[in-house]
Amino acid sequence: MKKLMLTNEAVARGAWEAGVKVVSSYPGTPSTEITEFCAGYPEMYVEWAPNEKVSAEVAIGAAAAGVRSMCCMKHVGVNVAADPLFTAAYTGVNGGMVLVVADDPAMHSSQNEQDSRFYARSAHVPMLEPADSAEAKEYLKRAFDLSEEYDTPVMLRLTTRSAHSQSYVELADRVEREPKPFVKDIKKWVMMPAAARGRHLVVEKRERELKDKELPEFYKIERRSDKTGIVTLGAVYQYVKEATDASVFKVGMVYPLPVEAIRRFAETVDELIVCEELEPFIENQLKAAGIECRGKDIFGLQGEFSPAFIREKLYGIKAPAPVSDVPGRPPVMCAGCPHRGVFYVLNKLKLNVCGDIGCYTLGANPPLSAVDICVCMGASVGMAHGFDKADSPLKRKTVAVIGDSTFIHSGITNIINAVYNKGTSTTIILDNSITGMTGHQDNPSTGKRITGEATAKLDLEKLCEAIGVQSVRVVDAYDLEAVEKVVREETAREAVSVIIARRPCALLTKSYPPAYSIDPDKCVKCRACLRIGCPAIEFIGGKVRINKELCVGCGVCKGLCRFGAIKEGR
Repeated sequence: MKKLMLTNEAVARGAWEAGVKVVSSYPGTPSTEITEFCAGYPEMYVEWAPNEKVSAEVAIGAAAAGVRSMCCMKHVGVNVAADPLFTAAYTGVNGGMVLVVADDPAMHSSQNEQDSRFYARSAHVPMLEPADSAEAKEYLKRAFDLSEEYDTPVMLRLTTRSAHSQSYVELADRVEREPKPFVKDIKKWVMMPAAARGRHLVVEKRERELKDKELPEFYKIERRSDKTGIVTLGAVYQYVKEATDASVFKVGMVYPLPVEAIRRFAETVDELIVCEELEPFIENQLKAAGIECRGKDIFGLQGEFSPAFIREKLYGIKAPAPVSDVPGRPPVMCAGCPHRGVFYVLNKLKLNVCGDIGCYTLGANPPLSAVDICVCMGASVGMAHGFDKADSPLKRKTVAVIGDSTFIHSGITNIINAVYNKGTSTTIILDNSITGMTGHQDNPSTGKRITGEATAKLDLEKLCEAIGVQSVRVVDAYDLEAVEKVVREETAREAVSVIIARRPCALLTKSYPPAYSIDPDKCVKCRACLRIGCPAIEFIGGKVRINKELCVGCGVCKGLCRFGAIKEGR
């Protein structure tokens, strides 16, 4: 039986068919749906972990216990999971373990454009990269076989386009597997220096074996021209086939690379071109092996490829520019977003704002223009402490802003650090009761697991108090007067303080209060209500109006109008 599947769904199906028992992940676009689809299979235990390091460690533990396990994350998540990943390459596995990573060329929803292939090479673990949904399912199943055969974690790499594309997938039954017994062996499992030195030799031997074997099921040659040969992989393989008539060497095992097979292919064509997104990962390895080729001098290092892009770069055929009168539509906070009012207040008070990853990053955009710096998850709290300890002129005018899920992910340790080192920074936790931008996943502060099952609910106030935060204040994010009052008081405090601005994400409920409207007789067109940047408030034909189809009745705008022109209902 065949089914049209999203590649992320096909990965989940492959895990189920392969007999995977444990899946632990942290949500991150474009990988999130894999774990959500996994949760639909009752035979697998599936969880959202607080961060990617935890998810990798859970998967490592489950594999050591003798069952097949998987963890999924986006490319920047591997930065967080790298510590356990690198050492798990030394210990090896028992049951198979696969880490699925989704890179984001062109940074559709990411803060950088890093290339996860280098992690496989640096950690000395095999990496596979499928080109479509069908390959994704089969490659994942094969990855578990490789993991157990070679006693190693295996990485499976997707990109935004491959993760979110669809193709037909041949379905198969699940193969149940008996857990392998865990055998105590400190030379294998306990990475003290003496044992680790011995295991490093095992890693080198395994890598040589994989290189020598080449595994021809993970590459494919399509002969179409003696003039040009293109080495490519993943989604770009589809583009190359559409855009060129060149012969193609499709790479399926990204690391270790089948260098000698590519050398033999290169000998059959006049020119060899490497067509790969992001870094010259394959190109540099081929050049180091003495194989003459080109690549990044043609295509560059940034962004996504497409058939039109490849045609232009290889043949100078430029696609006509699309003609459209539709204006650009950058992402904005939703109508009724509880973050909006907080950022309005921070802008009003002219504070220096260290932002974080998530919906609240949008607070950098006009008209709110509140966020001044954003680096990575959890960094807002640490950066605010850095401003504090740098004795910057902005010292007591700096606040950190972070969401509830991100605070749990990697903000907690920064608060501990600030308290321990006698800081005076203020952190605002924007608690919208969900993991928002990745699509409403539960986290430890929501009181529900990925399956919807009720569980212990993390109390953020008690957690901060237990850490030693001297002042923990909770405020309604919609109450701008209260938000302003609390922010003024806490930024004046000579100690670490936390403000929890709490109000659920406006998209969590469909039961909204009546929409607001503007009384044209009272409106003086001062446009103060526009300063909050709510998409439901429109300025058309010289008049301000509230779009009742978008308004969720939060009432924040009413507090901004000094003339009483904004009222509930029509």
